[in-house]
Amino acid sequence: MKGRFTPEGHWRGTQVRLILGGALVLVLVGGGLIWLFYGRSAAIVAVSCFLAIVAIGGLLWLILRLMELWVRGDEP
Repeated sequence: MKGRFTPEGHWRGTQVRLILGGALVLVLVGGGLIWLFYGRSAAIVAVSCFLAIVAIGGLLWLILRLMELWVRGDEP
């Protein structure tokens, strides 16, 4: 048995899958199109920039998530 359904758990799982899917599409499709039109070296630079942006977004999400957990711990 998987466990009980909770709307919060479903929302969190859906959010994570959408973010990861969007990042994957950005890197693969965006990098592939840049490779097709501009060549390999431009695609390498573009994919590295995409990954840096995704990493910054992930770090921001992590900070906000930790702040959310910290604030929830103070609630009665």
